[in-house]
Amino acid sequence: MGKVIALATPVFFALIALEYAVGRIRGRSNYRLNDALNSLSLGIMSQVVGLFTKALAIGIYAAAYSVVAIRELPASEWWVWAAAIVAYDFCYYWNHRLGHESAVFWASHVVHHQSQAYNLTTALRQTSSGALLGWIFYLPMAVAGFPPQVFAVAAIVNLLYQYWIHTEQVGKLGWFDRWFSSPSNHRVHHAVNDQYVDRNYGGISMIWDRLFGSFVEEDEKCVYGTRAPLHSWDPLWANVEVYTDLVRRSRQATRWRDRLATWFMPPGWQPAVPGGPTWQKPHFDVSRMRRFDPPMGRTARAFAVVNFVAVLVGATALLWYSGDLPFVALLAASLAVICVLWLIGAVMQGRLVPLHAIALEALAALLVAAAVAARADPQPASRDAAATQWCP
Repeated sequence: MGKVIALATPVFFALIALEYAVGRIRGRSNYRLNDALNSLSLGIMSQVVGLFTKALAIGIYAAAYSVVAIRELPASEWWVWAAAIVAYDFCYYWNHRLGHESAVFWASHVVHHQSQAYNLTTALRQTSSGALLGWIFYLPMAVAGFPPQVFAVAAIVNLLYQYWIHTEQVGKLGWFDRWFSSPSNHRVHHAVNDQYVDRNYGGISMIWDRLFGSFVEEDEKCVYGTRAPLHSWDPLWANVEVYTDLVRRSRQATRWRDRLATWFMPPGWQPAVPGGPTWQKPHFDVSRMRRFDPPMGRTARAFAVVNFVAVLVGATALLWYSGDLPFVALLAASLAVICVLWLIGAVMQGRLVPLHAIALEALAALLVAAAVAARADPQPASRDAAATQWCP
């Protein structure tokens, strides 16, 4: 997966540049530097963390396949690959739907919806915790007998397909909108408008939404973001914000049943007051939405751009060579990437001045270098070798 994303990265950014240029020519570009860099930072963090967590999901799938597969479908047959793409899209529909309708899954998926813009950088804005529970929804494919390598390719196809639909520069596409996930259909999905919220979950196909009653056509202007805005450029906080809120609210509940329900009921659910009405999702007035856009000076903008370019190059190389690196070097490099991403967010938000951020970067680089160098020191192979090493 890491090498696939590394190879796709130039294509991602070429299409981002094209979308930005088209928007500028049309006079309706929706790009902001801080929002775009934050979304891209979360995408990089997701891929770096995924170097450690995605092996868990694939490993669980492979283990389940080896034990519970009804039959082993032949990877040499084209129809197995085609069926896998359809089956994955079906499983993805339910993973995605529960990601909106159950709080513990929303805590992970919310990262993708936090941006108040809708463009191709939003597509790359991904969670770092999705692999922890997301694998559950794909176990039926293991039972059906899709080999792990076929499952992995189907997952990549589904992920890459969804990139192009995150744009406002492509309008409605007629018959295509009726059957496939498209820019119009997915704009609806990202909107917080009452008539749009929790709709259009399909990754590639809209068939599942039509079958299970979650399809809605775009007919009014979409307002993007979340109903409880993040209001931060901190990529770490973006990933843990809802989890911390769930911990707080579950601790406040007086009954164990309500403490557990807080995690699995819809986001925002509250236990009913004795004698009071049951909880209902409240109406949301989109006119209350306020754009989060703290001012940035020239120095802060320059720091953010230069450091983002550097971390993008470093992270792409890390994805490409991750399989060849020893664990300590991989961990150190990954932490360095995350540290720089956090510093970019802190500077854009005005929590750190660029000079202090540069000092912290230098300190972090020294610590990483020291950790890798210490790990790389050759160790004596035996007591005799150790004795020889210390003899004059």
